[in-house]
Amino acid sequence: MVRRYVFPALRIVVWAVIAVALVRIAFAGADVTTAASGVEPTGQVVEPTVAASTATITNAVTVRASVVADPAVPVRATLAGTVSKLLATDGQRVEVGTPVLEVRQETPQDPLTRTDPATGETTVTERKPKVVLEQVTAAVAGTLSLPTLKDQVVAVGDTVGQVSPGTLSVSGTLTPDQQYRLVGAPTEALVTLKGGPAPFTCTGLRIGTAAPPATPAEPDAPAAAPSGTITCALPGEVTAFPGLGADLEIVNGTATDVVVVPVTAVQGTVQRGNVWVVASADAEPELRQVGLGLTDGEVVQITEGLALGDEVLQFVPVPGEDTVDCDDPRTYDPAVCGG
Repeated sequence: MVRRYVFPALRIVVWAVIAVALVRIAFAGADVTTAASGVEPTGQVVEPTVAASTATITNAVTVRASVVADPAVPVRATLAGTVSKLLATDGQRVEVGTPVLEVRQETPQDPLTRTDPATGETTVTERKPKVVLEQVTAAVAGTLSLPTLKDQVVAVGDTVGQVSPGTLSVSGTLTPDQQYRLVGAPTEALVTLKGGPAPFTCTGLRIGTAAPPATPAEPDAPAAAPSGTITCALPGEVTAFPGLGADLEIVNGTATDVVVVPVTAVQGTVQRGNVWVVASADAEPELRQVGLGLTDGEVVQITEGLALGDEVLQFVPVPGEDTVDCDDPRTYDPAVCGG
C-alpha cells in the first residue's frame, strides 16, 4: 500500500518543489547584492624610474660567423690582342707577379709613298704592322687555373685565368644595431673556433654591405635582418676548415666612470636620443634630448643632457596624448596630431 501510493505521491511533491524553485530563479534572479564595507581602492599605477649612475662601459660586439675559403682572384688581360704564349700551366703554383701568358697586339700601319721629283714616278712601300707584346701576371699567390688557349683573341679586362689563394677567412653577418656599434671599428678581432684551438686574434677586419635578398622582403619581415658583413683573415698557422663555426668578438671602445642609464630608458641608440626626466613625484615627466656614447647592450653612455642622479623613466613611454608634442618633430604622432 505504502509503495503503491505514498512513495509516488512524495516524488510528485519533490518534483513540484524543484519546479517552483527553478521558475523563481528564472524570473526573479538570484540575490547577488553585497553589503557596503566602506573600503575604497587606494592603489595607483606608478611608472618605474631609474637614476643616472656611473659605470665603465666596454662596447664589445660578438658576431656568429664561420670559416670560409677565400675566393679565387681573376687574372685579367691588360691588352687587346691574341694570346701568343702561355707562360704558366693550369694547376701551377704561382707567386705575386708570376707571368701567366703573353698577349700580342698588331696594329696595321699605312704604307710609305714616295714620288721621284725627276721622273715623277711614285713608289709605295708597305710597312710591317706595329707589334706590342705584354705579359699578364698573377695578382696574388696561389694555385693557377688557366683555361685560356694559345692564339685566343682577348680584350682588355677579359678573365684569362684565376688564382685560388688557398687561404681562409672568418666571415659573418651584421644586424643594423651591430653595424652602428661597430662604426670606426679596429682592424682586428678575437676569434673562437667551435671545437678548435684557444681564442686567437685575426687581422684585416673588413665591414661591408650585405648582398640584397633574392626576393623582396615581406612587410612583416624581422627588423634584425642582416644589413652588413664582417670578415677577417685567418692566420696561416691556425688549422681550420671551411664551414667550421666561429665567434668574432670586436671591442670597439671603452669608457670609464661615465654617466649611464639603461637602454630601455632611451629613445634612440646612436649619437642623439630622448629620455623622460622625472623632477618630482607630482610632476609630469619632461622630454629631454641627450647625447649618446658607447653602449654594451644593457646601459648606454650619456655624453650630455643628464647629470649624475637625475631620475628618468625606466622605460620609454608608449606614444599617447600625454607624451606627444605636435610641435616637436621628435614626438610628433599623426594619430594624435591629426595628419
